[in-house]
Amino acid sequence: MPLPPLALLTAASAALTILSAPWGFDAPWLNFVFKPLTTLLVIGHAWPRGSAVPARRRWVLAGLVLSLAGDVALLWPQQGFLPGLVSFLLAHLAYLWAFTRGGPRLAARPAPFAGYALLAALILWRLWPDLPAALRLPVLAYVACLASMAAQAAVVALHTRGSADAARGRVLAAGGALFLVSDTLLAINKFALALPLSGLWILLSYWLAQWCIASWLPRERALTSP
Repeated sequence: MPLPPLALLTAASAALTILSAPWGFDAPWLNFVFKPLTTLLVIGHAWPRGSAVPARRRWVLAGLVLSLAGDVALLWPQQGFLPGLVSFLLAHLAYLWAFTRGGPRLAARPAPFAGYALLAALILWRLWPDLPAALRLPVLAYVACLASMAAQAAVVALHTRGSADAARGRVLAAGGALFLVSDTLLAINKFALALPLSGLWILLSYWLAQWCIASWLPRERALTSP
């Protein structure tokens, strides 16, 4: 089945962003143009979806817009790191709230939260010695919000298992997991050790995560539950 035009445009914009630095393709303006554009295209993917579940739609869109603000801040990796961190922390809180609207309550199933808490602890254990002292508390808060968002996405998937919404639940859980992968790679690359082709893996997993979260909002014809 061919990809829809918006998905192709998003993939092309993401590819131009990824190509802006590595492999000698030295054109930093591509990053400044196409990094925000890619997230705007993901917002365009989410925009026509979810009108029958307005609370979910509102908070997913809020998370995407906050992510866009974070993308713009991180165009300046040093000066923009803390504003970007705060923007994405707020984005995860918006997603976390969206995942409880009209669905399972927060931490309705403890297993995903226990699993992601363990992963978060391992990530922090690896990063902690390399983190500047001034960033330790912000990073701790960020990792807690990120892990909670990913865990609640998995709760939604478990809650919808066996229903007509099961496929979208699995997509959402994948989005939460991919966001954790992306941010873990980014943190390791920034604070611990340089990863080969880091931009490729960080941005690919990031935009796949955002696309999955946006795709959780149902199309009108696919809507089966309030």
